[in-house]
Amino acid sequence: MEGLAGYVIRRLLFLPLTLLIVSFATFYITRWGPGDPVSVYSGQYRDEEAFDRVRHKYGLDKPIIQQYGIYMERLLLHGDLGVSFRYRDREIPEVIGPKIWVSVRLGLYAFIITFAVGIPVGVFAAIKQGTWLDPLLISVFLFFQSVPSLVTVPMLVLLFAVKLDWLPAGGVDGIFSKSMVIPTLALSLPGIAGVARLARATTLGTLHEDFVRTARAKGLAERDVIGRHVARNSLVPVMTTVIGLSLVGLIEGAFFTETLLGIPGIGRFVFESVNGRDYNVILAIVLLITTAFVLANLVVDLALIVIDPRVRAQRMLSR
Repeated sequence: MEGLAGYVIRRLLFLPLTLLIVSFATFYITRWGPGDPVSVYSGQYRDEEAFDRVRHKYGLDKPIIQQYGIYMERLLLHGDLGVSFRYRDREIPEVIGPKIWVSVRLGLYAFIITFAVGIPVGVFAAIKQGTWLDPLLISVFLFFQSVPSLVTVPMLVLLFAVKLDWLPAGGVDGIFSKSMVIPTLALSLPGIAGVARLARATTLGTLHEDFVRTARAKGLAERDVIGRHVARNSLVPVMTTVIGLSLVGLIEGAFFTETLLGIPGIGRFVFESVNGRDYNVILAIVLLITTAFVLANLVVDLALIVIDPRVRAQRMLSR
């Protein structure tokens, strides 16, 4: 356990450095383009003296390095992510919290469907290797993966909302409402192919292992061989990695899907914030996603160490 604790501490020590690099890069890039929040939201109003007062209030008239120093000082000492320019001085957590919750609910549905369908399809395709079912299954879902969401979403709306009139064309009414169906399909269909192909590859590699042949030689039913031996030794470690990292996507939202369907999630909000030069919101979301990604990597590594003795042995040898 001491070795594991040291490994966790070493990984966590890289988090501040990662956030520092990402925050500075994001801070500089967002301010590198023309314009600022003051001029973007002024509309037809043009009073340079008033603009200068507002820029001075938010520190936008200072050099970029000085602005970054002030921002990091407030963040590190007070946990202050700043205020949103678009929402008139409202705190960042107050603004992005409800939108992340909308995206998390939508992403969770897509997450469940992607893995609930992708894993069985991949395992079945591996078992049927050499038959026509193997390429057919993978090809069908590769087709959905190859079609961009800019095409998938309008087609789903045309079919289910316009032609059949089964579902609403946009928005989100509730977590169990019909309005969740179209965005869930649009988000889950492209990801099924990747999960299925990964499950197929790992299953194929395990099917030819000696312990699988031994299990069959003992007379175990094929269902027991696949469920107790193949799935446990091939899918669990790999799917732990994929699922762990996919969870980060729940807070990112779906950029095109939310925008096209008018869903007030974080993906659509990021698009609006970039267009509006809402610097603090952009930086806060980037830092949030970066932190979640780093922590998800750590959790996945720890899960693999616990689940797979081979990974645990490698970690101990690399100390």
